[in-house]
Amino acid sequence: MMSLLRSERFPAVLLLIAAGVGLVVANSPAAAAVSGVEELRVAGPFALTVGEWISDGLLTVFFFVAAVELRRELTVGALASWRRALLPAVAAAGGVAVPIALFLALSAGTSSARGWPVPTATDVAFALGVLAVFGRGLPARLRVFLLALAILDDLVGIVFIAVLFSAGVNLAALLGALLLVLAFGAVSRALTRRTRIPLGVLMVLLAIGAWVLVLCSGVHPTIAGVALGLAMSPGPALRVRRGLEPWVNGLVLPVFAFSAAQVTIPPVGLDRLQPVFWAVAVALPVGKTLGISAVGWAGQRMLRVPAAQRLSAADLLAVGALGGIGFTVSLLLAELAFSADALLHDEAVLGVLTGSAISLVLAGVLVSWRARRYRLREVGT
Repeated sequence: MMSLLRSERFPAVLLLIAAGVGLVVANSPAAAAVSGVEELRVAGPFALTVGEWISDGLLTVFFFVAAVELRRELTVGALASWRRALLPAVAAAGGVAVPIALFLALSAGTSSARGWPVPTATDVAFALGVLAVFGRGLPARLRVFLLALAILDDLVGIVFIAVLFSAGVNLAALLGALLLVLAFGAVSRALTRRTRIPLGVLMVLLAIGAWVLVLCSGVHPTIAGVALGLAMSPGPALRVRRGLEPWVNGLVLPVFAFSAAQVTIPPVGLDRLQPVFWAVAVALPVGKTLGISAVGWAGQRMLRVPAAQRLSAADLLAVGALGGIGFTVSLLLAELAFSADALLHDEAVLGVLTGSAISLVLAGVLVSWRARRYRLREVGT
């Protein structure tokens, strides 16, 4: 079972099922009971609701694991040199700018416009899962390009969370959190086989302390997961990531997807849906596909990438469609952008689910087509 949860295909299917079940439950007679559970306040010093523990607590673990992967790619992986990082960075910029432009164009003059960060994210796990399911035979460089682009996309989403959705920041608490993160990183470098247990316990306490201080600072606490993942010594970090990966794929992300998909479908016609729904539902599949593929294609020529190393326009279209699967981070951005307006929040989430579903279908078709072409080419040679 653990090997399944560490694979790329099974967690993607699990994530989709969890979101689908959440949407069905939210529109069933059980909706009130589930909503009541999520609104329960858990006894303790923070008095967070169950829903808040999911989005602020559990999701921090996901961001920790993502940050460890990001650090690995920046040091020894796909982003280890600036030349290798620049092309997916350029494509990622197009995949952020074009969806924002489309969103603002479709929501201009309405209160929905403040949700412009929502369609900027790519769900790393889901996009790689779809590529794994449909992409047998694709060259490895395409997966590396997608991984680098998706990680950079998520980094942009994390910056948006830190900058746009953190009000009334307590600088003293934030400074305290930073000191604990630095201490966490220093202790991780002192780990040995003999000191693994006592220092491991100390690191857990430091990590919890950093999370608590970030929560108290007013900054979204998932940032603590990013900081801890980037600060931890690479060797121990990869071992911890391997241990956490099945739990993140099998519990954290499905629970968050189920919770975030608790959206009541409005009993109105399509013509009465708010602009935010249309803006997100269009910006994810159209904006991401066009932004990543067009800017990536131009970037290859501007950076004078050798012809043998270039991705074809069709390959870039497939990657762009995969980039439109926003899901996890987009759902979090929707929750933060419209936390004060339940109607806009629900329609934004519905837009994320719709746009991601359209992107998933489009990506499945394009990736399957490209994979088949590469397999036929391989047979021909």
